[in-house]
Amino acid sequence: MFGWNGKYLLVNLTTKKITEVSLDKETLLNYLGGRGLAIRLLWDLVKPGTDPLSPDNVLIFAVGPLTGYPLPSSGKMVIAAKSPLTHGYGDGNIGTRAAVELRKAGYDAIVVTGSSDKPVKLVIECGKASIEPAEDIWSMRVHDLEPKLYAEYGKTVGALYIGPAGENLVKFATVISEFGRSGGRPGMGAVMGSKKLKAIVIKGCKELPKPADQAELVQLGAEAYRAVKEADGYDFWIRQGTMMTVEWSNKNSVLPTYNFREGVYDFASGIDGYTMEKMKVAQKGCPNCNMPCGNIVEYQVDSTRAKAELDYENVAMLGSNIGIGDLNKVSHLNKLADDLGLDTISLGSSIAFAMEATEKGLIKDGIEWGDFDAAVQLTEDIAYRRGELGNLMAEGTKAAAEKLGNGAMTFAMQVKGLEISAYDCHAAPGMALAYGTSSIGAHHKDAWFISLEIKMGRDKYTDEKVEKLVWMQNVRGAVFESLVTCRLPWVELGLNLDYYPKFLKAATGVSFTWDDLHKLAERVYTLIRAFWVREYTAEGRGWGRYMDYPPERWFTEPLTKGPLAGAKLDKDGYDRMLSKYYELRGWDERGIPRKSTLEMLGLDFAYKGLRNLVELKD
Repeated sequence: MFGWNGKYLLVNLTTKKITEVSLDKETLLNYLGGRGLAIRLLWDLVKPGTDPLSPDNVLIFAVGPLTGYPLPSSGKMVIAAKSPLTHGYGDGNIGTRAAVELRKAGYDAIVVTGSSDKPVKLVIECGKASIEPAEDIWSMRVHDLEPKLYAEYGKTVGALYIGPAGENLVKFATVISEFGRSGGRPGMGAVMGSKKLKAIVIKGCKELPKPADQAELVQLGAEAYRAVKEADGYDFWIRQGTMMTVEWSNKNSVLPTYNFREGVYDFASGIDGYTMEKMKVAQKGCPNCNMPCGNIVEYQVDSTRAKAELDYENVAMLGSNIGIGDLNKVSHLNKLADDLGLDTISLGSSIAFAMEATEKGLIKDGIEWGDFDAAVQLTEDIAYRRGELGNLMAEGTKAAAEKLGNGAMTFAMQVKGLEISAYDCHAAPGMALAYGTSSIGAHHKDAWFISLEIKMGRDKYTDEKVEKLVWMQNVRGAVFESLVTCRLPWVELGLNLDYYPKFLKAATGVSFTWDDLHKLAERVYTLIRAFWVREYTAEGRGWGRYMDYPPERWFTEPLTKGPLAGAKLDKDGYDRMLSKYYELRGWDERGIPRKSTLEMLGLDFAYKGLRNLVELKD
């Protein structure tokens, strides 16, 4: 078998047993790796209705058949589990040496189950895997932990770890790597913390899996690297990366402002890419990347002078969305989140929710808009679950709104429990649908549709938009996430998509057309949806099309500022688009996969797993 290692490492933290498990070729061809492999393993290994923070949940670290090869931005892995934040499928990708080292260690994935009674770390070194005590590093923040791990195991190892937020089971705690790289928004850090697993250290001493055609792989990679570097916009990308989006979003009335009330922010210039350039001291990229997106800035707040890694999402959510227009202060909040192991998107949304709840009188002794010092304190309180407000917001905005009542759900900016990432959709029905149908809850990774939507017409609720959205989700959310490589060379600099089947052929020896890859994507998306339905039904939560709706605010509270003042979503129009989406996916009017769709995609096992829980339509 070329391109894959053909096995994963199964680690049971309860029994302390570690075994190697073979992956058959059919599974790898049908799911590739990364997200595709993760959802298949979760379906098979997680018992329906499992508590996400129980020992029975499974935590997966999965690479793909392109990971680590000399190809643009190939240093990625996917981290997945049943989410404690949403109770459905949860994952995130992360660019890290750990991805490459995992491949060199001889595995396509690590699968962790069970739970230790004491803090531990998993060490994989030169063909040996061991579970070692970690009581000495439990409770450490990331800035202290990372140097300690490197001092013990060497600076070239791949390391994945959690901060205090993961240890304290904050529902949007993430897994951190290489200080500033964070993955697993829907609480993957909390799952890791529930297992008392503080860190994973990987030193692979083998070569990468042998590709089918090494010469062709190297040649294609060199061509693609050249194409990236010669692309229009490369120089500006190197200057600002995703930070260019702050100015763009404000201009197009999609910059989240005051908990997504508005799409323009009066002080956006204080947090945009040009301000960032004045503070920038370095750049950082994932392994094998020649278009690094990590902007390292040096900031100062009072007597504190430090460095932080910025991108658009964390700046918008910790800036305009909570009313802070000073990039120094935003940088400090971002660094604090990374140090504690908190997702910056959900953190920014949670702080904004608390600010609005305070404004509305639902929280006493709360937090006011733009109060930086209070935001710093609340971030600490969330990570350590300190105080009533910190503990409340550690559960995420959906759970907080349910507890507060009094209409709080109308301004909890989330879908399926996951907080919306940084694009306002009062005037963007296609992007709202992308959030509504994203495979993990409201996230832009599956489909950054807003740019295309502006070109297609923002007031249009058309079948054409839905067709393009499904295509985009398939490419971004399934193919790239399963290969596993970064989508940015294609999205930002126009690298031709036809390179990717060629990369795959050179790596694995198997010919995939884009039609083949779209069918694989349909399989991945449908199995993920089947997992959501299975888990929600098994837990007695029920399922319906209401699960795929964005927040009520976008339908009922129009924008009041900027060129699109007065805009809001039309619910009937959105509903028509959602029905078309289901039709294209082969799901019924409830958003549940049809029996015929499951059979056509080779998901008979999923049909058997669902049929006793919910009525499946033909």
